Amino acid sequence: MDTDVVIVGAGPNGLMLANELRLAGVRPTVLEALPGRATLPKANGLVGRVVQALHYRGLHEAVTGSPAPPQPAPFFQFGALPLEMATLDDNALFILPVPQRRLEEVLENHAGVPVRRGHQVKDLTRHEDHVTLDVSGPDGGYELTARYVVGADGGHSVVRKRAGIGFPGITDDGFTHRTGQVVIHEPVADHSTGQLDIPGMGVLWPGTFHRTEHGVFAFGMFQPGIYRIAMIEWGRSGLTDTDEMPLDELREAAKRVLGIDLPMSEPCNGQPAALNRRAEGTNSRLADRYREGRVLLVGDAAHVHSGVGGPGLNLGLQDAINLGWKLAAQINGWAPPGLLDTYNSERRPVGRRVITHSRAQTALLAEGPNTTALREVLTELLQDDTAVRRISDLMSGADTVYDMGSSTHLLTGRWMPDLPLTGNTTFAHLARTGRPLLLDFADRADVRRAAAPWTDRVDIHTTTTPAAPADAVLVRPDGYVAWAGGHLGELAESLRRWFGDPRDLPQG
Repeated sequence: MDTDVVIVGAGPNGLMLANELRLAGVRPTVLEALPGRATLPKANGLVGRVVQALHYRGLHEAVTGSPAPPQPAPFFQFGALPLEMATLDDNALFILPVPQRRLEEVLENHAGVPVRRGHQVKDLTRHEDHVTLDVSGPDGGYELTARYVVGADGGHSVVRKRAGIGFPGITDDGFTHRTGQVVIHEPVADHSTGQLDIPGMGVLWPGTFHRTEHGVFAFGMFQPGIYRIAMIEWGRSGLTDTDEMPLDELREAAKRVLGIDLPMSEPCNGQPAALNRRAEGTNSRLADRYREGRVLLVGDAAHVHSGVGGPGLNLGLQDAINLGWKLAAQINGWAPPGLLDTYNSERRPVGRRVITHSRAQTALLAEGPNTTALREVLTELLQDDTAVRRISDLMSGADTVYDMGSSTHLLTGRWMPDLPLTGNTTFAHLARTGRPLLLDFADRADVRRAAAPWTDRVDIHTTTTPAAPADAVLVRPDGYVAWAGGHLGELAESLRRWFGDPRDLPQG
């Protein structure tokens, strides 16, 4: 066997999985078809629960350069409708602006796992106890064997196709999507704030979508004066997809959508214009299973959807965090029966839910008076805090609750909040190890004795916090609560369910 795990794809999801495996003592092999890290702009930020998840691994500080914890966003959008969240308690919709290239740099450096770039998987063969990959590398073809293979190779995943995993869904070809990275000139653009003052529309904030009766306009500024803009126009154009769209085409699309000549030019400081057109359809598809034997899928290999609302990396990176510790447990020999199957049973419904709300948001952007009327009604509904919380939790993933078994405590199955703890520390600091954690808030020796046989894989901390949510809380490595309360029988059951049989302790 050449390696325990091969990760195919060195985008954010593959690199996040490499980080999680390394924390658990497994060193994967990472293959990437591209010869170097992509230079063209892709995703430009993270939205939702994943921002907290990065904080729980110390990666938020690595991205921002600040030890300060993330703060929830007071404002966002749902289908370009305003979502005011400043008055919500426990708002879980966090935003972290970061270009994908920078995120990949941080994750790769943190993982400490070399990436084999220019190594493209051509085929795979599944066996009972391993997988064989046919790989084309810079020095020619070779075979690579692994106990497990994870496809993080995008929507056109070779791993998914060769494993025979279906990818049902729809292709929406009812609009043309154009994007580019351009300089927008004054006086329309305020390069100090990134705002645009559009005649007839007013001042627009970066990072927002704006619907008109002629299309959709979205933009963000990631360097002074340089904007990433997107334009959507409804109706079939008869054009084809291209990465060599002329700037004039983007300029004319902006004029049709906004009704003005948007003063723009290509960057002159070495930054790519990255002008492209997508007219052949946007896919919403979900793999019919995330696991086929020793082959698993994460990220876009498992699900693709509209980018409205920025859900992609929130979904994909949490796939990787959910899978990492389970796959490592399988390799390290202590996984209970069926643990690896819970990756599919937990994450696939979340993928389906994201596809649902991204389709709903796309529908809210459509042209026509009927859509305009629907938006007016929803705008009224979103004045109510209860409705805002429901939508905010939907977009952030805060409404995800996993089935953890018999424990009935309200916190069970939900995300563990970042509580302040004894010794001027926090839960996020303890979670950086990537290990299961048992927090004993009530100094209960019986709880610690019950968990003692699992201390080779579960860390026990006796600590305090203001208004403790329970006597004790057992947290999985992915940040979700496996058990909470004080019932020792439930604790033992949960420890076995998620962390396997205990080791034998010395007698006496």
